Amino acid sequence: MKVLVLNCGSSSIKYQFIDTGKKFALAKGVVERIGMNSAILTHKRYDDEEIKIVGEILDHSIAIEYVLGVMLSKNHGVIDDKDDIDAVGHRVVHGGESFSGSVFITDEVIQVLQNNIELAPLHNPPNIKGIQAVKRIMPTTPQCGVFDTAFHLTMPPEAFLYGIPYELYKKHKIRRYGFHGTSHRYVSIEASKILGKDISELKLITAHLGNGCSMAAVKNGKSVDTTMGFTPLEGLLMGTRSGDLDPSLILYIMSKEGLSINEANTLLNKHSGLLGISGESSDMREIEAAVKDDHKRAKYAFNVFAYKIKKYVGAYSAVMGGLDALIFTGGIGENSSLVREYVCRDMEYLGIRLDSGKNHNKEIIISEDNSRTAVMRVPTNEELVIALDTAEIVTEIKEKEAV
Repeated sequence: MKVLVLNCGSSSIKYQFIDTGKKFALAKGVVERIGMNSAILTHKRYDDEEIKIVGEILDHSIAIEYVLGVMLSKNHGVIDDKDDIDAVGHRVVHGGESFSGSVFITDEVIQVLQNNIELAPLHNPPNIKGIQAVKRIMPTTPQCGVFDTAFHLTMPPEAFLYGIPYELYKKHKIRRYGFHGTSHRYVSIEASKILGKDISELKLITAHLGNGCSMAAVKNGKSVDTTMGFTPLEGLLMGTRSGDLDPSLILYIMSKEGLSINEANTLLNKHSGLLGISGESSDMREIEAAVKDDHKRAKYAFNVFAYKIKKYVGAYSAVMGGLDALIFTGGIGENSSLVREYVCRDMEYLGIRLDSGKNHNKEIIISEDNSRTAVMRVPTNEELVIALDTAEIVTEIKEKEAV
């Protein structure tokens, strides 16, 4: 089956066209600056050079039409007709407590997504726009939603409840949801395959480290805890997000600096994290370069970033009663040997023994051969998960209809 995977943001759409049988992306790209002047579509066919198209792209419907246009083009396309797209899979950020797995999109599902907008006001609206745009442009093409939150709905109450009046959870659904679930699910399954062990028998910690960062405790194939919470702000230090804070701290800052709620939200999400501490950059590559140049605040930023990861490794090992593998993924997790080295330093008590050579050579298993706990760097592939889930759901529906 050939599935078009869409990740719709407020002013962008990332896409991949994936052959699920071969687990191969035939084409991929991104539309940026939707609704702004001089929007840009960047497209690459698997066997071709990357191209850029600049045009007036006012909304998500026009953006998707541009994507379909380049996919149909003689020189850069990969399909002869829209019907060559068997299904469309959408990355949807927030499913609330409604969806514990990927779903076939119906009018009822769209309504639930709309009901959950207040839980993800920045993400769910553009996700819905993408779904509705495809519905208008390709009304007969089946669509599925794959949720960032779904993998973490296996967390027990002691992991997802906050220490606030229980009535607020029941009334407003205030709880830990967690995000990056598609990535955590993918790399935990891949790691078990690489280790040649059944995931139902493993205790894994997955660390998705990029501009946004989260970790998950995956016990017997299920998420039992994760660092992100009610929103993606909680947990680890990130590129521009603060991560864990004393809740009273933001009230104190708002009082001292005279900040509005929106200004405080911007402070925590856009001006904190690596950028806030270093004063230099939110990019770990630039932070590491500054560390080599003996930049004091860059060192602080790097050390806080790595320290929090190390702290959660210890916490999640305790939660699961042991650890079989620590898995790094995401842009930083896959590429920063320095971060991996710092996190794994002095962790022999957990059976973690990093092999310096393997780590710097970016091998898959980067722990020593005699390490009781495996340390791994497993590239994530969220788009493939979305495509495979979509293909499975659509195939099941067609088989039922054929009976």
